Amino acid sequence: MSESKHPPGQTVGYVRVSSADQNDGRQLEGLALDRRFTDHASGKDTKRPELSALLAYVRQGDSVFVHSMDRLARNLDDLRRVVGDLTRRGVIVRFVKENLTFTGEDSPLSHLLLSVLGAVAQFERELIHERQREGIALAKVRGAYKGRKPKLTKNELADLHQRFKQGESPSKLAKEFNVRRQTIYRWAAADSPAAMILGGGLKSETVN
Repeated sequence: MSESKHPPGQTVGYVRVSSADQNDGRQLEGLALDRRFTDHASGKDTKRPELSALLAYVRQGDSVFVHSMDRLARNLDDLRRVVGDLTRRGVIVRFVKENLTFTGEDSPLSHLLLSVLGAVAQFERELIHERQREGIALAKVRGAYKGRKPKLTKNELADLHQRFKQGESPSKLAKEFNVRRQTIYRWAAADSPAAMILGGGLKSETVN
């Protein structure tokens, strides 16, 4: 995007939701934003196209608003890299939950807070994942864990698979079957509906 099409001092928001069930409208609610970039990806996912688009879009004098540090970065190193890249370019970074602002002319205390709070967010995320793994392991021992079950019936899976093979639009199929396009690409190209079920199946999701 050329500079002439980018008014100075833009207010830009970045939102990341880790699943289709999360309401991205709750993040940055009430803020007047000129542009908003939203990624649907887990915190550990390296593919965040909207974040890349935001980094390419913002200019000196812009302000980037993020709900919290863990929404912006995958880990502490990632957080430091992204914030450092933005502030070096003259972009202000504001974290709403932590009530912190970084401008590139920050005090040593601000840098310390960035590191400490970023490390805490990473620790909490890893702790949650560890508890989830432990819970699944215990459930398996009890014989109570069956894994994810496909929310679509075998007939629906077969119908989706056949129509995808016949060339129907993934977007159309995603809306009709209430799944995400990424799920269509991942599973509908399987060799058979049975393979889709054994591979984890299609789970019902809210279409974005």
